[in-house]
Amino acid sequence: MIADTPSWAGAKLAIVRRTVTDRLHDAGIKEAPIEARHMLDALFNTEASGHWLDPDQSLDNAQAAQLEAMCARREAREPLSHILSEWGFWSLDLKVSKDVLTPRPETERLVEIALETLGPKPAHILDLGTGSGAILLALLAECPNTKGVGVDLSPAALAVARANAENLKLDDRAEFIQGNWDSALAYAPFDLVVSNPPYIVSDVIETLEPEVRQFEPMLALDGGADGLDAYRALLPLMAHYLKPGARFIFEIGADQGDAVMDLAQGHDFLNKISLFADLAGRDRVFCATHC
Repeated sequence: MIADTPSWAGAKLAIVRRTVTDRLHDAGIKEAPIEARHMLDALFNTEASGHWLDPDQSLDNAQAAQLEAMCARREAREPLSHILSEWGFWSLDLKVSKDVLTPRPETERLVEIALETLGPKPAHILDLGTGSGAILLALLAECPNTKGVGVDLSPAALAVARANAENLKLDDRAEFIQGNWDSALAYAPFDLVVSNPPYIVSDVIETLEPEVRQFEPMLALDGGADGLDAYRALLPLMAHYLKPGARFIFEIGADQGDAVMDLAQGHDFLNKISLFADLAGRDRVFCATHC
């Protein structure tokens, strides 16, 4: 079995791939074959959507050392996104790091609904808790007449978001500011407010996979004793952030639909309050309109 760095060098890619897959599987990685392929794609700088690598190709010493380091980090349950330093979201390749939440596929449901809301007219978008900038940048990429502001409490997260905007050539339409939920009031009103706030119940965090609880920023995860702290803070602000007739769209936890609906119904400036499910049929997106 190929286990240490010297034995990787000169090994055929077909054998290497099987060995990496076995090691990841033994470490408890559910999608070990897919992740092994991603590692080798990154190692050889190939597109995952392109032709697969020649199974008879072999590793040189530098590649062997690099792959061993990648494999060891993943065996320690460091997220693959951190190891690769990038992750795909919507149609974008985004820089990610330990300072931001790795974008999830379920968040693409929020983007879908936001795009249905945005028409061809120019629009001004606010993304609260922007992290890597994933949601805002996906919307800007699809809607050339839009501009947006991303807010985050973490300066390190904002550095990632700004780098992503620059890499995607969207920095001329995206502005990022550091601060709390209310820090963009001077930029109001907005045509659309989006957010994927922290919504995990504090006591649940320790039960999550190691990739999440050990490596992702707690600021982006911890929603308080019942997971609803962010929504309690955000909902009153929509009276000031949104134009009349404008909409907010928030991601929520799969079991939080009824609770956030109850919170929203306590604000008489909101109407058209609704929930949308993700592809698994779970409540995932919460919307309402400023009267």
